[in-house]
Amino acid sequence: MGMRIVDASAGLLTVEFTGLLKKSELEQAQKAAIGLIQKHGKVSLLALEKDFQGWVKEGDWGDLSFQAKYDKHIEKIAIVGEKKWEDWVLAFVAKGFRPVAIEYFLPSDLAKARAWLGLK
Repeated sequence: MGMRIVDASAGLLTVEFTGLLKKSELEQAQKAAIGLIQKHGKVSLLALEKDFQGWVKEGDWGDLSFQAKYDKHIEKIAIVGEKKWEDWVLAFVAKGFRPVAIEYFLPSDLAKARAWLGLK
């Protein structure tokens, strides 16, 4: 399993990524985000990496159509994962090249990630 939606409510999408992520699983998460955007207008995302092992080497990972269309509706993305994945994941989500505020947190800082998103 590569992706599981933990919660999709109140303008927050929480997604857990484990093992190897497939492009189709990322697209499922994007569809959930679109549903929240349509319902709430602006959303934030909380991505939790648990035993994350990277990405499957198949599929069009260069497709940026979701970002181009929906980034203006995403306020913040908090990613929680192991230090060894930080640089790779931040490059994957194009931090610094998107108008979305994106931060990476270690698992021990989950409470900080939630606070940064404005959650309790």
